[in-house]
Amino acid sequence: MTAPHASPFSRGSVIGILLVGALAFVALLWFLGNDTGGSGNNGGAHVGGHGLNGYAGLARMLEAEGLDVVRQRNRRALETAPGLLILTPPADAEGKDIAKVVDARRYLGPTIVVTPKWFAAGVNSGKAKRGWVQLLATQAPEWPGFADNVTVDIGEEKSQPAGGWRLGNRRGRLPDDLRVESGSGDGLVPLVRGGDGRILAAWLDDDGYYPALNRLAGIDPDRGGEDDDLYPVVLVFEPDLLDNWGLGDKATAMLARDLVLATADNRSQPFAFDMTFNGFGASRNLLTLAFEPPFLAATICLLLAALAVAWRALHRFGPPLRHGPEIAPGKAALVANAAGLIRRAGRVHLVAAPYADATRERIALALGLPRGMAPDEVERQIDATQQRRGHEGPLFSQAAKYLREARKPHDLARRALVLQAMERHLK
Repeated sequence: MTAPHASPFSRGSVIGILLVGALAFVALLWFLGNDTGGSGNNGGAHVGGHGLNGYAGLARMLEAEGLDVVRQRNRRALETAPGLLILTPPADAEGKDIAKVVDARRYLGPTIVVTPKWFAAGVNSGKAKRGWVQLLATQAPEWPGFADNVTVDIGEEKSQPAGGWRLGNRRGRLPDDLRVESGSGDGLVPLVRGGDGRILAAWLDDDGYYPALNRLAGIDPDRGGEDDDLYPVVLVFEPDLLDNWGLGDKATAMLARDLVLATADNRSQPFAFDMTFNGFGASRNLLTLAFEPPFLAATICLLLAALAVAWRALHRFGPPLRHGPEIAPGKAALVANAAGLIRRAGRVHLVAAPYADATRERIALALGLPRGMAPDEVERQIDATQQRRGHEGPLFSQAAKYLREARKPHDLARRALVLQAMERHLK
């Protein structure tokens, strides 16, 4: 055995490197799958927005209540994750996409859909903080394919003031009492109205049983359908009831809190704010796809195989050996290379007669037979010597004949061994 190579790393160092690499890979997958690329404070009307039209204040208020608030960036999780979901789609969102998410959650968890109103732009001022906006105009949503029987309307600056909002005996003010967004249509159960009677928030009247919403609206808690497994869909037409600008009023902030808790009707479940409709959805990629069914099983098998290979590499038998030269020097290497060439060429049978002749000449030399004798006479002399010495087995002439007639490599090797044994015996 040659001297082993000295390993530059200890076994502990190699294990540490492998663990760090595996953890870094898992972290990369998590970041890609959750799209944790910043807070999303870009001035938009979503949970990451800290401007007047954002909903970061509502999320922080719920977190202060000790509730589990999730900022959801995975579109697929919207249709599968339990708990309350708050959707804040922009005005140009696809209504069919919103309807798909809402319909998928009817037996999974309650949903609040907040309609957008404000058209905002960033503040061009050195004193403005990141995410601050200025509200320039209003724009009602157009979502064909979702709640097509509901009409959304925004009051104009020249219209009569809405008179704030009211919910039973509760009253509050709106930050802009002229440009108030309201909804109307069949199948709505009013929840929050404006001072002039316009519907600012309502839930869809279906076969569900929602006692918490009934109590908040001040109606009979037993009113409703018979489907206890159906969850409510609440439409908030006036976003200033929930956004940062509206929460500047304490009464409105308490209304927003009570509205969310009544819709959820369960404080222990997650409270998820959607960010995918606002452009913060996590994109699907090959890395995250490898850890989703049905590809997860194949990925686990590959990881286990890699673990087995690493384990065997760390616990192999003996130190690594230094490789010798590809072509070894000496007669043995020359003979081995020649034999390999003959065997690869398929001409092994052609060496049978020369080997028999060479063996005969060596034996004749060992026995001291005269030079110049004919080959047949030499073989007869060798046969006579075998008989005098009481050799058992075939005579040399017969064994040489059998070797010359051999064609298969196995037969040639077996018969050549017979001549080799005779040569050792006669010398």
